[in-house]
Amino acid sequence: MTHIAITRWALLAALCFALPASCRAAEAPVIDAELLIGVRRQLHANPELSFQENATSVLVRAKLDELGIRYRHPVAGTGVVGEIGRGQPVVALRADMDALPIQEESGVPFASQADGKMHACGHDGHTAMLLAAAKALKGMEPQLQGTVRLLFQPAEEAGGGAARMIGEGALEGVAAAFGLHVDPASPTGVISAKPGATFAASDRFTVTIEGAGGHAGMPHRTRDAVVAAAMAVVALQPLISRETDPVEGGVVTVSRFNTGPGAFNIIPDSVELKGTIRSFSKAAFGALRARVTDVFTSTAAMYGCTASVAWSEVPYPPLVTDRRATAVALGAAAKVVGHASAVELDRPFMYAEDFAFIAEAVPAAFVMLGIRNGTAGSVHGLHTSRFLLDEAALPLGAALHAQFALDFLEAAAAKQAAPDEGGTCRTAGAAARHTQAQQMADQEKQQEANQPAGLIESAADAQKHRKERGEEEPRSPQKSGLGRHVDIGGVADFGPVDTERMNQPDNRDIPARVP
Repeated sequence: MTHIAITRWALLAALCFALPASCRAAEAPVIDAELLIGVRRQLHANPELSFQENATSVLVRAKLDELGIRYRHPVAGTGVVGEIGRGQPVVALRADMDALPIQEESGVPFASQADGKMHACGHDGHTAMLLAAAKALKGMEPQLQGTVRLLFQPAEEAGGGAARMIGEGALEGVAAAFGLHVDPASPTGVISAKPGATFAASDRFTVTIEGAGGHAGMPHRTRDAVVAAAMAVVALQPLISRETDPVEGGVVTVSRFNTGPGAFNIIPDSVELKGTIRSFSKAAFGALRARVTDVFTSTAAMYGCTASVAWSEVPYPPLVTDRRATAVALGAAAKVVGHASAVELDRPFMYAEDFAFIAEAVPAAFVMLGIRNGTAGSVHGLHTSRFLLDEAALPLGAALHAQFALDFLEAAAAKQAAPDEGGTCRTAGAAARHTQAQQMADQEKQQEANQPAGLIESAADAQKHRKERGEEEPRSPQKSGLGRHVDIGGVADFGPVDTERMNQPDNRDIPARVP
């Protein structure tokens, strides 16, 4: 009967743990580098500011038409929502399209042709990468186990374009969303992400302090708005050092202090200040907003002046990513750049991103795509006049977008599986094989029950006899890769387990510094 016991384990292992075709890795997406670089350079030379991305939108729609991808327009003005595949689930991929009011000084042949406007945050690359990913996914459409929704979003830099797109139905029926951003502080080939709090909530303020100007030699006859403004800037500092919980984090920065044109010996009538507040906590963020207004108005009054404080219409919430979606994103990144270069970050950043609105609405992941390359001149920070991204990173980002969609849809298909006795999920095919294996096991049990008692080995006897013969122990399902993955809190809910990666050393200490 030892032979029967071993056969049963072999059959259970082969039938219960064999992956169905729908769970095996799909072929790698093929990226059209010529399309990718061509679109990126065309967009870079023709930047458009928030909610003014008209030519950009035309280009995106023309490329979608060429690829035979259906889309909806307008969404949030210049936005475009495309779709590949059919049915549920729906996974969204997002790219922002707008530029910044910066005069470009990069010196590249395809530099901005629009005076005072520049793609200084990489959104030209984001849009081009999503278009290239769309072409790859369109070529794999028969393999898609659901729908990929393409979000070409306006106005990330100002105006909360993501919120407007959501308000116009861009996320209806979406199960998860993925986004990425170029990162000039990480080397090309490194992709990083963080589950949970990732970027801060953010708002911007404009303050006008009104006084009564006059001759600089007779300040006693004025109500000096410059002094009032300067004292207010100093008075803001304790809002962080004494009123904000250091665990929650906070920033108050005055970045503009403008007294207007005038001679050196004239005290101006008014001063304009601009700045931003940041925090990872919604409560702390709300308190900072209220206190900044208080400090400006009360300090101005102390010096005989008045202050008006204006905030943006759409403050950005903190970007909090979903743990499971981030695990899928890092898994996709490992397929694109290798496990050692797919880095899970351990700290958030004071950047702000209106992808936060998307992450509030659906489970979402957001990754940083390294583009730092001294040889390519990609060493300058975001929002600077000499910013330049390394185009060698763009095919990686395009492939990553496509892999996000493929992996999520594949995992979602696996999640629809019928649960087995251990609570793990299988696809319908795997569930059927499990049932077949269980029936065979039940038949063997019945055969054993019909045998004379003396011929049936106990489990202890069988183990003893196997050791005597030098045979290996049968593999228990509870000790399989899947079982161990569930035990350590992995992402089994999203589908097949990469046991090869589990057995590799942890390489997450690869540096991925973001300024």
